[in-house]
This record gives sequence, structure tokens and C-alpha cells, in this order.
Amino acid sequence: MSVVKPSHSSLTDEHNDSQKSHALKSTSAWNFLSNISQSEVDILLLSTAFKFLLFPAYRSTDFEVHRNWLAITHSLPISRWYYDVPLDYPPFFAYFEKLLSIPASFIDPKIVDLQNLQYDAWTVIVYQRLTVIISELVLGVALLRFIRDSVDPSRQRILSASLFLHPGFLIIDHIHFQYNGFMFGILLWSILMARDVREAENLASGILFAVLLNFKHIYMYLAPAYFIYLLRSYCMSPTGAIIPTRFISLANSVLLVFLASLGPFVLMGQLPQLLSRLFPFTRGLNHAYWAPNAWALVTAADRVLLQLVKHLDVGLAVNESGVTSTSRGLVGDTVFAVIPNIKPIHTFIITIIFQMVYLIKLWRAPTYKSFVAALTLCGYASYMFGWHVHEKAVLLVLVPLTLLASENYAYHKTFVIASVAGVFSLFPLIFTPAETLLKIIYSLVWGGTILYPLHKQLYEFPSSLPWVLVESFENAYLYGFALLQVFVTLFPLMTGRNPDTEFLPLMVTSIYCAGGLIWSFIRLSTLYITQQY
Repeated sequence: MSVVKPSHSSLTDEHNDSQKSHALKSTSAWNFLSNISQSEVDILLLSTAFKFLLFPAYRSTDFEVHRNWLAITHSLPISRWYYDVPLDYPPFFAYFEKLLSIPASFIDPKIVDLQNLQYDAWTVIVYQRLTVIISELVLGVALLRFIRDSVDPSRQRILSASLFLHPGFLIIDHIHFQYNGFMFGILLWSILMARDVREAENLASGILFAVLLNFKHIYMYLAPAYFIYLLRSYCMSPTGAIIPTRFISLANSVLLVFLASLGPFVLMGQLPQLLSRLFPFTRGLNHAYWAPNAWALVTAADRVLLQLVKHLDVGLAVNESGVTSTSRGLVGDTVFAVIPNIKPIHTFIITIIFQMVYLIKLWRAPTYKSFVAALTLCGYASYMFGWHVHEKAVLLVLVPLTLLASENYAYHKTFVIASVAGVFSLFPLIFTPAETLLKIIYSLVWGGTILYPLHKQLYEFPSSLPWVLVESFENAYLYGFALLQVFVTLFPLMTGRNPDTEFLPLMVTSIYCAGGLIWSFIRLSTLYITQQY
């Protein structure tokens, strides 16, 4: 890893950065929208036009799930939202769907017909695709604010563009279908408020994050970093004494958000039912396609050990129920054949142990830069060691990690490895021929226009022979994704789509991507623990 140098990126400005002018702080929070540049307008228009062209593209079952949620929230009373229907997001998202269902009912009443399953008329396709594009403007406005507050706008403009045009959002939101851009926009607004030295903005940061938690509970992985940072930087004085008025205002504000979200269900006595829908621990350790994390490597190791047991007399016991469990590609309980089984409590303990390392560092150094790094690592640890992690959760790592990408070359290289592995790990979500070519070309263009310019600005030659070797290994790994794509494309054709080997390309993709993501996790952890803040 390269020697750490001071940052020139605004995204890593210290919480108490004296270089930020008083005039900037006193400016209206929305004045930054009055001087949008032509290049920013061009990016918005071109990206929106491109997303319009994706309207007829492949749609996953999530598209129908969200249409069904429109029907549920429109047609059923609130007391039935979490019973006998597949609504498994927190109440704020249900309220969001209720709001979207109102214009939908006027555009085409069949969209909100609860019995009209698998409805795919152009009215519903255009409407739902448009809601993703419009709601994603929350992300776009937050990224503009990052640029305006930056001490290096040109570099920040690259980072903001990288997030707004991120292949992850294109694949998951605009093809597969979800609303991640909207919710990550709320997250970035919360991070922006955490950076400001003013008391009201710090309070707003906590409120926005509480709102986000009630839109999608997966963001609870980031909650420990928020708790420590706001406690130390907002609720405590520099001497370590609690400031009662701030602590009470933050606690009451967060409590009010949760009451607005959960209150109706508490009054109806439905909180246990709601929680059972949000936290289905009966699902297995792995998702159908193994998310490329630590458990993907453990699962692969179990497969290898099973083959050794079958062909060699190695004296290991075999759990017969686990012989097919981890390779059948189904959502269910994961049972290992040779390795002892992993339980939810095991994943929870491991995740907490890793997070505690970062939280102790954040407690000791509660600066903005330290907060962003700890936030990223809390999400990263949860992705690496969590229970039933979805591959889409990699955005919890890639989005905040982007905020550190221009800190120095060591952070940038970590960002590049994680980004390439993370984006490629999303490719199996889109498997139709036309969209396969699209996702590859788009990701290559994104990498060439975003990753490469930053690389040229930040590159540092390795300081010693060992780091020359490490850098060579990392570059070889990145180039290996070209060979992996060739294998994933040709293997099914060469085997005649044999059912016995159809899971192999997914397994190889998961394992290869896991290698890069785990290495980036080690790099980032080392950088954070060893760096002074």
C-alpha cells in the first residue's frame, strides 16, 4: 500500500476544517442549484435519455413485486399491509409506495388492482421506470452539493459523476428494478449534514439516517458508525462531557421518526408481525447466487473438501444433507457437507468484532474523514460476514467508499479493486443476451471515463520491491476479469447448458469477485487503523 499523503478531496475535509469559508456556511442550503454548469446539465440529460431507452429492457421479478406493493398499499387498509402479502420493507417505504399508487391509479387503474398479477402493460412499465428516474434526483442533488462545497471541484466532479452514472445503479435500478439511487441519495444527504460544523446540520444528519432506516433496514449495518460519531461529535464536548440539550434533542428527534414509522403498527399490536417480515432468519447463510464475501469462500472450500472426501480417504465425516445444499442455487437453509455449519449468531458475533475495531478508532478520532472510513468499513464488515447477504448489498460498500477514492493513491487503488469486483459481481443479475452486452460496454465506458482519470491524477510508484510485486498481482487480478467474462460466456455453450454444471459459472464468478472484495477489505481496514486522523 502506498504511503498516505494528505487529501485534496473535499469529501475528506475534516469536520472542523478551518479552510472552509464562513460565507459558504452562511449561504442558503439550496443556492448551489442556481449555478448548475452546462456539463452537469448534459450529464443529467444524456443519462436520463439513456435510461429512457432501457424502458423495454429486461425486468426481474422485483418489478412485479413493486407493482404488487402499489396495489397492496392502495387497495388494502394499513392493518393488512404486512399480512399474507410480500411486503418486507419498513413502513416508510410502504408509505412511499402508497404515495406512488395515487397517480398510478389515475394513469391506469389496473396497476393498483390487487388481483391483476403479472401485469405488464406499457402504462405500468413507463410509470414505474419513471418513478425510479425521478426519485433518483435526490441522489443527483446531493452530489451537486458535494461539488459546490468542495475545495477541489474538478476532482469532486469526477467522483460525483462516478456515483450518478454508477453501473450498480444502472443494473439494479434501471434494468433489474429497485429504488437504490433514491435511498442512497438520502444517505449522502445525511453524510453531507454530518460534515457541517453547525449544530442544526449535525442534528439533521441523525434525523435523515433515522428516516433512511425506516425506508430500508439494510442500512442498519451503518448505524454503529452513526451512533459513535454523533455521540462524540454532536452530543459530547471536546472534554468528553455529555451536552444534555443536544443528546436529548437528537434522541427525541430519532424517536419521533420511528414513532411516525412504527407507531400505527404498535397501536394495532402488529409490531411482532412487522419485524418477522423484516428479519426472516429462516433463510440460509447464502443467497441463491452466493454474494462474493467470506462465506462464498467458506462454501467453496466445503465443496472442495467434499470432493476430496469422495475421492480420497481423508477420514472426514460427511453430512449427507449438505451434499447438495450449497450448490443447488435455491433460497433456503445452507447446510455444509464437511465444514461445521454456520448459524446466524456466529455471523453476528464476527461482524460485531470487526465493527468494534473501527468504532474504537472512530471514538478516539471523531472527525469527518474518520467517520466516512468507519461508516464504509461497518458496511463492508456486514457485507463480508453477514447472514444471507444479497449480492446487491455491495452498494453499501461501493457508494461510501467512493467518498474516499481521491484521498490518496492507496485509497484509490482500494476503491478500484472493490469497484471492479463489486460491479462484476452484479453481472449475473442480468443474463439476457442484449442486456449482457449493454452491461459490459457501459461498465467499461464508466471505468475508462471515471477510474482512469483519477488513476492518472493520483498514481504513485510503489515505494519498495514488495509493493511492486503487490501492485503487479493486483493489476493481474483486474485484467483477469476479461478472462472470467470469456469463461462465463463460453462455458454454457461448450457444455450444452448441462444442468449438472449450470451453477459453475456463478460459483466461479462469486469466488473470483470475493477474492478482490476481501483484499480490498483488508487494504481499507489497514489504512484506517494505521492512519492518523
